[in-house]
Amino acid sequence: MIGTKEILLILLVVLLLFGGKKIPELMRGMGKGVKSFKEGLDGIEEKPSETTSKTEEEKR
Repeated sequence: MIGTKEILLILLVVLLLFGGKKIPELMRGMGKGVKSFKEGLDGIEEKPSETTSKTEEEKR
């Protein structure tokens, strides 16, 4: 498991590599990526239920 000291060390390295001005921009990009990934997962979960309901209607 990652402890508090390791997280602080990683944050310090990121701050040194990218600088204070680039970090919000990077986080914004990561947030958009995570959001689109979750939307993609939701789309995958919805498709099987749509096909299931269609096959149930055809059986009637």
